[in-house]
Amino acid sequence: MTPFRRLIDILSAFVLGTVLMPLILWVTLLLLFKEGRPLLYKAERMKTPDKAFLLWKFRTMRPDDGDRGVSGGDKADRITETGAMLRRKRLDELPQLWNLLRGDVSLVGPRPPLRRYVDMYPAIYREVLKSRPGITGLASVVYHKREEVLLSRCSTPEETEAVYCRRCIPTKARIDRLYAPNRNICTDFRVMFATVFKKIKPH
Repeated sequence: MTPFRRLIDILSAFVLGTVLMPLILWVTLLLLFKEGRPLLYKAERMKTPDKAFLLWKFRTMRPDDGDRGVSGGDKADRITETGAMLRRKRLDELPQLWNLLRGDVSLVGPRPPLRRYVDMYPAIYREVLKSRPGITGLASVVYHKREEVLLSRCSTPEETEAVYCRRCIPTKARIDRLYAPNRNICTDFRVMFATVFKKIKPH
């Protein structure tokens, strides 16, 4: 990451944090009164193939100490009513501004993977994680809805894992690898705009 991109990330974290603070406080109070503690969910994600960090989100599911892997239809009954609304609006990701400020993620880049998938597919993630992970990215914008549909049809953890590994990881990695050598400030802003206004549609 260049110093210029890092500067943009830091300034963005401060500006967005200030602008969105009323919304962050509203979500915090909503969760506190409707769902109770814990308010935040933190999970290990990978910044590079061998360096991890804790990604922060607002909690949208009932806690489960045995939780593992990505979320599919097998976990649907754990999503709270408030959590479902936060997910639809992507408000559960607001705490990632802290990760942005810390330098764990950038504004735009591949979504940071779980360690288990990096260990399972080292060749794929060695290429993907040459770019710093992002809060959003082209693969997230283009493939998010399709991934959601695919995983929502899964009824067991094993089925979710199989579909995610077979269908989602290769497709998202291909998009991330295509985007990386062509990215610039203008394309990054297009992806951020698309994230907010959902202007990019999958074909």
